[in-house]
Amino acid sequence: MSDPTFARRPSTALFTDHYELTMLQAALHSGAAHRRSVFEVFARRLPNGRRYGVVAGTGRLLEGIADFRFDPDQLAFLESTRVVNAQTLDYLADYRFTGSVRGYAEGEMYFPNSPILTVEGTFAEACLLETYVLSVLNYDSAIASAASRMTLAAGDRPCLEMGARRIQEDAAVAAARAAVIAGFAGTSNLEAGRRWGLTTIGTAAHSFTLLHDDEEQAFAAQLESLGLDTTLLVDTYDVEAAVRTAIGIAGDRLGAVRLDSGDLAVQAREVRDLLDSLGNRDTRITVTSDLDEFAIAGLAAAPVDSYGVGTQLVIGSGAPTASLVYKLVARQDEDGRWVNVAKASKDKASVGGDKWGLRRRDADGIATAEVVRIGGRPENDGDDRPLTRDFIVDGELAPGWTGPDGVARAARHHAAARAELPRAVQSLSRGEPVIPTVVESPGAPGSAGAPGSAGAGGAGS
Repeated sequence: MSDPTFARRPSTALFTDHYELTMLQAALHSGAAHRRSVFEVFARRLPNGRRYGVVAGTGRLLEGIADFRFDPDQLAFLESTRVVNAQTLDYLADYRFTGSVRGYAEGEMYFPNSPILTVEGTFAEACLLETYVLSVLNYDSAIASAASRMTLAAGDRPCLEMGARRIQEDAAVAAARAAVIAGFAGTSNLEAGRRWGLTTIGTAAHSFTLLHDDEEQAFAAQLESLGLDTTLLVDTYDVEAAVRTAIGIAGDRLGAVRLDSGDLAVQAREVRDLLDSLGNRDTRITVTSDLDEFAIAGLAAAPVDSYGVGTQLVIGSGAPTASLVYKLVARQDEDGRWVNVAKASKDKASVGGDKWGLRRRDADGIATAEVVRIGGRPENDGDDRPLTRDFIVDGELAPGWTGPDGVARAARHHAAARAELPRAVQSLSRGEPVIPTVVESPGAPGSAGAPGSAGAGGAGS
């Protein structure tokens, strides 16, 4: 698989579970490992009674699949620990994903049973990706879903991601990326900025003020070094005194002040009144302190200009996983005929068959249903929007989905997709999905055309 945007990175092949490899070994032994198969990523339900979910992590995943190769050190580890036998090691040494991946564009909304991602290839190559696919999409989609609710509550006021100190370091980079896709204006995480071209933000913590003999010295140093448009943290000691000190140094050109404790709504009003009375009508107020979407909504009437969000964002604001699953839905039999397959376990049943998604819309462009069709594309009445796109075709990565350009594209897509949802999406209270999911089957149960027979899977960009 070629990806001209990225140089070779470390292998992602061991970001997986032991049983993926033992399944492969047993399938090689039975002779079924090379049967063409279709796996699907979907959610049986949305978490915590939320009205919609947001697909995120697709670009990261595609880059990771390109690097899903077993290097000599990894093969030596698997051999020395006897995870798999010699035949399986030989297969892994030459592993390269040559199948196809299609699904919902990054930033898209999803609902119960939406076919978020479809992986088609031999059982051997698609099976190995299960854990990696789920680990990326589950976390990133959880963060983007929470971030979308936060930016929805914030309205025109920007949200800034600053949760790196509250989560594992690699997850912090992924969280920053997912947050920006869902509408955040920037991040404090420099690695995320370097890797994804994100806007980075930040000025000073309380320790900077405490380092100096008094606030005047600290503020003067920060203003002289970083410029008058910097943001001064004014709640280390006394907020009113700090604001007066800051204005005494910077005058009416002071860029912004930050509040990080106490009753933020009350303090924001008091600080706004003080700033205005001293002639600083253009000085902005940003607030932080364990904000979530409900706290942001509660500050809607307060004179706040931006929100800094950390802990609650990077833990998904109560839903740290999207609960996505990766299930085999179709395969070829020993004669090469396609067969739909489905899990029938109690409370965990799945729907067999290769699937395609479409957003049903009314004449005004407002979404009315999520249509999932088995075995082919749903019929479009002209007002509807196809959801399934090509990402990888026969092992080759389609352009535009990865890197900084992919993040920017996903952010634009998210804004447009969210805007077409019904007004009920504005509610933060628990409830049913904002639109229903309708599953259509064109033929008798168990009958499926060959996956990909309706085309390569592209609905355009």
